[in-house]
Amino acid sequence: MTKKIIIGVNVTSFAKNSGEVQAVFQEFGCSIRTRLGLHEASDNVCAPNGLILVEFVGGAQKAAEMTAKLTALPGIEVKQMEF
Repeated sequence: MTKKIIIGVNVTSFAKNSGEVQAVFQEFGCSIRTRLGLHEASDNVCAPNGLILVEFVGGAQKAAEMTAKLTALPGIEVKQMEF
């Protein structure tokens, strides 16, 4: 059975980091099955930080490559789970 890999990406400043994070996601786009963004938003508040959860299907080696590229970006914290 294929391992399920979930990658959590904590972005501390969307304004500063969103373009760089998106570029990494585009590079590995064929290996991303699901992407879910979580942040606080309402009529009065749009939080500058948030969490992105990625279901990764490209295998452990490619997941490690994507994790390394994201971790190298300033203000980004990455955690990985395998099931």
